[in-house]
Amino acid sequence: MIDYNSIVNNTVRAIKPSGIRKFFDIANEMEDVISLSVGEPDFHTPWHIREEGIFALEKGRTRYTPNRGFLKLREEIASYLKRHFQVAYEPGQEILVTVGGSEAIDLCVRVLINPGDEVLIPEPSFVCYVPITQMAGGVPVIIETKPENEFRLTEEELEEKITEKTKLLVLPYPNNPTGAVMGRKDLEAVARVVERHNLMVLSDEIYSTLTYGGEPHVSFSSLPGMKERTVLVNGFSKSHSMTGWRLGYAAGPKELISLMTKLHQFAIMSAPTMSQYAAIEAMKNGDEDIAYMRTQYDMRRRLILDGLNRIGLRCFEPKGAFYVFPSIRSTGLTSQEFCEKLIYSKHVAVVPGDAFGASGEGFVRISYCYSVGHITEALERIEAFLKEL
Repeated sequence: MIDYNSIVNNTVRAIKPSGIRKFFDIANEMEDVISLSVGEPDFHTPWHIREEGIFALEKGRTRYTPNRGFLKLREEIASYLKRHFQVAYEPGQEILVTVGGSEAIDLCVRVLINPGDEVLIPEPSFVCYVPITQMAGGVPVIIETKPENEFRLTEEELEEKITEKTKLLVLPYPNNPTGAVMGRKDLEAVARVVERHNLMVLSDEIYSTLTYGGEPHVSFSSLPGMKERTVLVNGFSKSHSMTGWRLGYAAGPKELISLMTKLHQFAIMSAPTMSQYAAIEAMKNGDEDIAYMRTQYDMRRRLILDGLNRIGLRCFEPKGAFYVFPSIRSTGLTSQEFCEKLIYSKHVAVVPGDAFGASGEGFVRISYCYSVGHITEALERIEAFLKEL
């Protein structure tokens, strides 16, 4: 009998499974569960976008595409980034279409990181940055962001973690799981440190269209001197409710995009054909869809935020993405204990904060990209759960 542990890659074997999926899987096996655990919009992909994908199939447009993605799509992405975030990219050489934003993150890290290079990762943050860094031979260096700063990365926190081995900073804002955003002044302070220490930046802006009130999203690469240091990652899943189409993109210096394309060429070859036709339509004519969904999310955000604070789960006001990150320390339970007791006793699924790094302990992530009815019922069940505690 083969001992597979003795022959598989040690790094991959040591990586822990995603903490997000655990409670999603439990919920799938139970009846009468309200799941607020997964960050997937409850909106259908807008019809005019779906129609383009259907039309592509009807016309037999099912062949391979260029490695970088259709030029027309890259042109529309460039137009979209200029229109929304005032940053200009040349579509021929500075944009790569990928299979979701996650592939773009992986390609960026693998192109930039040599074994032993350090990657700065603010946490709590999405689950993929640490394992992707480890699989590239890099060393994840965690920067613990704090609730008193509304989980923003500060200049002082960043400076404190930099060593002679630091190569790359991950900027995951608007943030999953906290909903934190970085305003222009916050980003300018980070940019000063980046320039002073000659760092590169992976700016994950997948939630860039989902910011609420006050200042709109500021793309890090739009700041003076930062475009040449930044790989901007974005996609269609959150902005246009296109999760299953599996389409994202990276924009950055042509030298890095060229190397990322080389990796993409051998590992993936090209993004899905029909998805790209749909995405062209999304980029050209999807701004109203974005505005509508953002308005709906904002209403749900205020509903769940008011509800959580009312029932005694203190929560700062998140101004981005579609998550709230309330503290559950008042219950005396760990994040894992809280989520397990809640799902088994009240059939409500949320995600423990420690799934997003050790600094998330004492919090839970609740997604509000669900219907008002689901959110209202979930709040009632959570309130009953707290009273029983």
